Amino acid sequence: MSARLVILGDSCVSVQFEAVIDPVVNARCVALAASMEQRSLRGVRDVVATYNAVTVHFDPLAVEGERIREELRILADSEPAMPVMDSRMIDIPVSYGGAFGPDLAAVAEFAQCSEADVVRLHTQTRYRVYMLGFLPGFAYMGSVDPRIAMPRLDTPRMRVAAGSVAIAARQTGIYPYETPGGWRIIGRTSTKLFDATRQDPFFLKAGDHVSFVAA
Repeated sequence: MSARLVILGDSCVSVQFEAVIDPVVNARCVALAASMEQRSLRGVRDVVATYNAVTVHFDPLAVEGERIREELRILADSEPAMPVMDSRMIDIPVSYGGAFGPDLAAVAEFAQCSEADVVRLHTQTRYRVYMLGFLPGFAYMGSVDPRIAMPRLDTPRMRVAAGSVAIAARQTGIYPYETPGGWRIIGRTSTKLFDATRQDPFFLKAGDHVSFVAA
């Protein structure tokens, strides 16, 4: 699995793999990020795994950029081509439809099926958490059944309630806070995705697998 090193300014560098949404590529990124974090290098501020890349943010006054780049080169060359894909399995309860899922009927119309079928299709898939982003704790998960993979709204809502479970094409996610958003809202969960008072504030992590359960 080929990788390229990309310098993103004087305090950030990234290892990038093929630009695809693929569980094997993502597992490679999660494994590489974990290896980088275990090194506990002085000056490293954050290590972020995404769909197809690992980005390291560092303090250029505390560590030479070349040191970070060399560590990433070594890891990119030494990690196994087929990384272990073990992960946590997490069930999340969801109340679908009604006031909690204002777009459920539209998704059913898009899929030419009943609302109950949309719920069945959404809950029968186990989703991989590919990355966190957008908001603290917002997990980008995939892949949604193509029958209900409705594109996002043309005009985002100004307010989406915290806990809203949503679809945007082949991705699904949960809004951790009230925020503007353009994904199709089909339900809501009481599960708290981010809590700064917890020892580990993030409920989900890249590499986890999630099953939604109709409450």
